[in-house]
Amino acid sequence: MAQARLMLKYWNCLLVLLFSLMSNVVLSKPSVGVNWGTMATHQLPPDKVIQMLKENGFKKLKLFEADERILAALLGSDIEVMLAVPNYMLQKMSEDPDAAASWVDTNVTSWSYPGGVNIKYVAVGNEPFLQTYNGTYLEITLPALRNIQEALNQANLGSKIKATVPFNADIYNSPESNPVPSAGDFRPEVKDLTIEIVQYLHSNNAPFTVNIYPFLSLYGNAYFPFDFAFFDGSNQPVKDGNLMYTNVFDASLDTLICAL
Repeated sequence: MAQARLMLKYWNCLLVLLFSLMSNVVLSKPSVGVNWGTMATHQLPPDKVIQMLKENGFKKLKLFEADERILAALLGSDIEVMLAVPNYMLQKMSEDPDAAASWVDTNVTSWSYPGGVNIKYVAVGNEPFLQTYNGTYLEITLPALRNIQEALNQANLGSKIKATVPFNADIYNSPESNPVPSAGDFRPEVKDLTIEIVQYLHSNNAPFTVNIYPFLSLYGNAYFPFDFAFFDGSNQPVKDGNLMYTNVFDASLDTLICAL
């Protein structure tokens, strides 16, 4: 029983819904997947995690790095996988195409074969334009993205495996003078660069991805209406023209769409 409770605890920690919009501006069919982070003192064995994913019907998985143990456990599972180049590697990937090619060879090509790992995307960094990074990754994200995608192309994988950049939802907002989704736009200091990345993704038929965290609004603002962070409706909906928003996720998503 204690072991079951322990596994349930870590399973609950693992099951962070992947609120990532995978789109080429036109929205694709929505689906639910799992973020699998490995920053934990007590990690479940990868084969046990894969088993739980299968048993619970999850067919999409986002990793925050390329962990050999996890990739080995994914062999033959047919779960769609997004690997990641961590932020600390972006500088090297942006400056050295050979380093990008070596990373792709080790972490993508070596696992992408019939009966291997069903790798669909490579995430170049994770939320590199996050405001708290103070611009650390602004100038190196797009070059790193280009080098990784070119490495995939050179490995004859570019038609089926796409590089993308998972953004944080703080890359867009609405002005305080008109805080409604239809007024959404990208942050001024990242707008031009974000548009460049969007154009590059579009030219490669790659998805635009963004992480939206409804619950963080509760922590960031003591006066934020509690029920607005959930999908059950709100006593304080946001009115935008003829539209009424009853939860922050829908409002944030439409703000992004208007920015795009």
